[in-house]
Amino acid sequence: MSLEEIYWVRPVTRPIDAVVTVPGSKSITNRALLLAALAQGDSTLEGALFSDDTLYMAQAWRSLGIAVEEDRASALFRVRGGAGSFPARSADLFVGNAGTAMRFLVAALCLGNGRFRIDGSPRMRQRPIQALLDALCQLGANVHTEHGNGCPPVIVLASGLRGGAATLDASKSSQFLSAILQVAPCTQEGVEVRLVGRLIAEPYVDMTIRVMEAFGAKVERPAEGVFRVARQAYAGRHYRIEPDASSAHYFWAAAALCGGCVRVPGLNRGSLQGDVRFAEVLQQMGAKVQFGDDFIEVCGSGELRGVDIDMNAISDTAMTLAAIAPFARGPVTIRNVAHLRLQESDRLRAMATELTRLGVKVEEAADSLTVHPSSIRPAVVETYDDHRIAMSLALIGLRVSGIGIRNPQCVGKTFPDYFAHLEALQG
Repeated sequence: MSLEEIYWVRPVTRPIDAVVTVPGSKSITNRALLLAALAQGDSTLEGALFSDDTLYMAQAWRSLGIAVEEDRASALFRVRGGAGSFPARSADLFVGNAGTAMRFLVAALCLGNGRFRIDGSPRMRQRPIQALLDALCQLGANVHTEHGNGCPPVIVLASGLRGGAATLDASKSSQFLSAILQVAPCTQEGVEVRLVGRLIAEPYVDMTIRVMEAFGAKVERPAEGVFRVARQAYAGRHYRIEPDASSAHYFWAAAALCGGCVRVPGLNRGSLQGDVRFAEVLQQMGAKVQFGDDFIEVCGSGELRGVDIDMNAISDTAMTLAAIAPFARGPVTIRNVAHLRLQESDRLRAMATELTRLGVKVEEAADSLTVHPSSIRPAVVETYDDHRIAMSLALIGLRVSGIGIRNPQCVGKTFPDYFAHLEALQG
């Protein structure tokens, strides 16, 4: 499939009435794969996501000598755990642009013995990782970036990980903290991490802790910004992965934007995933939301109110809010999301650029976007090889004809069948 391929979005012609089943959570799948690989005994991961990011993680563990079997038809991974380490004494790993795989595996490689290298896509080579390496070195690791620039590739000279105390700057990515917490039970002394600066996207850390607990490890939080994990063992288990709220939220947004109702089964207000709270953002904009025991449903009239909102905690949904914002009756301001500039693309710049291409008035600041009510003009939009840019901008095409998405296959990073699901909204 060529990078020049264009997907033309077909507008909906009637209110949406759909039950949308989305694949398993990418964030939970990659956490569960790592913990299952480090566990004592076998694990079965049910409802897993099969996408670029999770397949990079699975293949990396195979390269390290951990048995990982796939059953795509049943959405299952079967993993034979390595009891806190792995057999390989060398490996050259590649993880594309999978941030979870890069950050989590760098920490996990420190538990082994030998020389390991981990690399990624050209964009991954621009994404900072030095703060994580600094903390790992405080815990006894010998790890550095290959080019000395604070970005991948990363070289790990491993001889097990001592543990102890470390300070960590997680202001660029909460994945740095999640990476250390997940390997902490397998260190020789356990770990105490003290944060310096503000933690971003905190719901993802809460997710990490809850998945760790499911595999038998406890995390203590004795004080604000302090995390303590004793040496302990993960236990293999059967683990059910939730549907991906980060995938579900596009369809809730579609209902709010176009009118009608979308119900996503398998999620509720108590989900491990903070992105279920995007439904509450849509509620502020005028949609009706029902939180059931095993579903979340959003119903909209197609009329949206402007909002001014801090999206730091659920920033994966910020691009979607920006995409539907031109249709609101008042301005929409998205605040406290500077870290979006360091992800699969500079997401603030990308959204500002592409919305402007569509005729939208946008104000871009260092950590925010303000999008004004605007008439959309047809255009082909760029996606920057970023799945979330592609999926968000496609929503505009549900209301306006003539919207093309360049390089649509980039959604394979987390949601390979996204456009098929979008077309199903037509009824």
